[in-house]
Amino acid sequence: MSHPHPELGSPPPLAKGGLRVTPLGGLGEIGRNMTVFEYGGRLLIVDCGVLFPEEEQPGIDLILPDFSSIRDRLDDIEGIVLTHGHEDHIGGVPFLLREKPDIPLIGSKLTLALIEAKLQEHRIRPYTLEVAEGHRERVGPFDCEFIAVNHSIPDALAVAIRTPAGMVVHTGDFKMDQLPLDNRLTDLHAFARLSEEGIDLLLTDSTNAEVPGFTPHERDISSVLRQVFAGARKRIIVASFASHVHRIQQILDAAHEYGRRVAFVGRSMVRNMGIARDLGYLKVPPGLVVDVKTLDDLPDHEVVLVCTGSQGEPMAALSRMANRDHQIRIVDGDTVILASSLIPGNENAVYRVINGLTRWGANVVHKGNAKVHVSGHASAGELLYFYNICRPKNLMPVHGEWRHLRANAELGALTGVPHDRIVIAEDGVTVDLVEGKAKISGKVQAGYVYVDGLSVGDVGEPALKDRKILGEEGIISVFVVIDSSTGKITGGPHVQARGSGIEDSAFDEVLPKITESLERSAQDGVVEPHQLQQLVRRTLGKWVSDNYRRRPMILPVVVEV
Repeated sequence: MSHPHPELGSPPPLAKGGLRVTPLGGLGEIGRNMTVFEYGGRLLIVDCGVLFPEEEQPGIDLILPDFSSIRDRLDDIEGIVLTHGHEDHIGGVPFLLREKPDIPLIGSKLTLALIEAKLQEHRIRPYTLEVAEGHRERVGPFDCEFIAVNHSIPDALAVAIRTPAGMVVHTGDFKMDQLPLDNRLTDLHAFARLSEEGIDLLLTDSTNAEVPGFTPHERDISSVLRQVFAGARKRIIVASFASHVHRIQQILDAAHEYGRRVAFVGRSMVRNMGIARDLGYLKVPPGLVVDVKTLDDLPDHEVVLVCTGSQGEPMAALSRMANRDHQIRIVDGDTVILASSLIPGNENAVYRVINGLTRWGANVVHKGNAKVHVSGHASAGELLYFYNICRPKNLMPVHGEWRHLRANAELGALTGVPHDRIVIAEDGVTVDLVEGKAKISGKVQAGYVYVDGLSVGDVGEPALKDRKILGEEGIISVFVVIDSSTGKITGGPHVQARGSGIEDSAFDEVLPKITESLERSAQDGVVEPHQLQQLVRRTLGKWVSDNYRRRPMILPVVVEV
């Protein structure tokens, strides 16, 4: 198995007749999925998603793919193929279209409807091309065929990309549910047909590659939900992804069966479910869904609230309910259902929310104590079955952390894919398909781009490091006035501390040390403010470390008069 090396340099020019595959996100992580295909000087992008921040990224709203490697080639982009409508596949599109609004978006009806609604908020009117399974479209030099796949959102598609360099199949996110709620199966017949033609490179969803067996059916959840609804005494509050149409359908069905009314809470939930209902993907009995403002007129045992926040996101509705920071107040006897999986890295945030809800008396039902979620991704048994159908000549696992990618690669090897034709790459690593063999050729920049409020890319790792220090250790500021000609102190030093846990009076002990250091420096002829600031920082920092074993941020200010 070939794999990236940290010393990889920039890739050489693409060999004539070759196809280059560059993942800019989604490898080594769950989210931020984006892959760039290059042939004959033209580019095709598959997906452009976001990654949601973790605890060590304070203040960050979203994390985008790094567009720097294609920024000077935006005119070469033929289009963006969107495999499905989840945020980790479409959330980055508005930020790329800000740079070139006329890049065509290619996807299924629901996927395009979801991204168009999102783009309205950014005041972008995209050029779109609606496709469906079985469609075949020429996009520049790329001949794209779309194949139905089953996932946790309707209308998901895989794409087969034909070029003179060979055929590449990108599965997007998929599983092989044999009893899907919408009766739309993963089209194994189409994959078998592509296999007969010859799949030169297969890019496969790795998310569940470590999970043995087969992913359970989505409809298995229905009976569990009915049991929860039957035993609930008061309100039922369900937290789910705002695009999980199948899961919301089962909630609506259970609510209708038990005589409850449903209200959607949260802008994204209201918007997405409205789109799904209008397009016919969500079947809503008349009078079932009501405005959240009317719930006060209904008894608690007739109420179901559907909101976001299943991943413990701090600003989502459920987290705010747990913190008593929402108009909906959790009371003793409410039932809360977390109808989703735990995205790796979010566990602590989710359990904090569960504890907060339980504190107020809620009965919290989640994947850990009831079968209220099944995955949208193929498990190991399905992947083995899939590889035996596709028989790819080269394999490149995508969509997953390192452990998922390696597990997926091993599955491919078990089904007969030669080890030297399995490529385990990471974000930014270029993989060239030349004369039927895929191999790593170099690496381009593909770091995290942080969205913080209205700023995109302005916050970097140094700023996040500072935020962590401020949050964990606090800040100490020191103000000193010196004579510009002699370097002698004419005012201060004055010390102020915030969040450091050190009483202001304790600094009386270190003030003479700071004064002594500055006076000694003046005698040596050092009067440059920046040098004096570093001296103050070192003196105070050593004292704090020796006496308190802490490393707060120290901001020295030296003013000349």
